[in-house]
Amino acid sequence: MDAFDGAKGAIFIGGRLLVLLRDAKPWISAPNLWDLPGGGREGAETPKQTLARELREELGLTLDGARRLFAERHGGAFWFFVLALPEGAERRVRLGDEGQGWALVTPGVYFAMRHVPRQAARLQAWLAAGGIHQIPA
Repeated sequence: MDAFDGAKGAIFIGGRLLVLLRDAKPWISAPNLWDLPGGGREGAETPKQTLARELREELGLTLDGARRLFAERHGGAFWFFVLALPEGAERRVRLGDEGQGWALVTPGVYFAMRHVPRQAARLQAWLAAGGIHQIPA
């Protein structure tokens, strides 16, 4: 596997997007903004393993039953995934030790929230390219 820094994922559950409110700590990047789950690579993880670990650590979820809708390397350093989890997966969400909270919102609501711009831009590009038709209702 080529070197990369991390992975982020737009996780859809029943047509809504799972988002995480980043901590308000001033020393972290993009504090107090809504973000997609994911983060930095550890050891020799693959991109999917990185996202799976981060999703488990941040929100207590696994990728069991996930359907991959999209995966692409961005800027050489990060992977961006779009995944659909089965309806009801939100009942298993348990906020980890990173983040202030989570929400399940439509993409339009997410774009109106105070969010991390680079992740939103990746999601908007995927939706504009026809990805919106792949999101399960």
